[in-house]
Amino acid sequence: MGIIIKAMETDSEKKGKAYVHWKSWHESYENIVSKDYLNKLTLEKCEEWAFQWPENTYVALDGDKVVGFVCYFGKGKDAPGVGEINAIYVLSDYYGTGVSKKLMDVGLEHLKDYHTKELWVLKDNPRAISFYKKYGFKEDGTQKEIKSLGATEIRMVK
Repeated sequence: MGIIIKAMETDSEKKGKAYVHWKSWHESYENIVSKDYLNKLTLEKCEEWAFQWPENTYVALDGDKVVGFVCYFGKGKDAPGVGEINAIYVLSDYYGTGVSKKLMDVGLEHLKDYHTKELWVLKDNPRAISFYKKYGFKEDGTQKEIKSLGATEIRMVK
């Protein structure tokens, strides 16, 4: 498996990122978030987002197939010195292959100059929480209920 991690640039990569986003939510969150939300989360909606916000996104390619992505950003004036891993998703067929690690490494490398890194994760997603803990992220006690999801997110910081 020759996985390449690169900045998302082409329309094909944006469409691939959208597919991973859509597929991952439907695979991973089926029993965590509201079915109503998942029914409204269409591939077309994910494509719209991928084209609307392409910056700070890296994709994992297996050949020319997008199999994962990571998005990150600095919080700017809202929280100076804080960088956030905004999203990291990998198709389930690639779990355990190191793709998630490669994506997280790239995201954190781009946030290296921020004194604090944070991310939000669904409270009922132990697989993701365990993955983030391997990177030194810790729950800081901050939670927010996302009514549209019917779920709660927790903040993890490093």
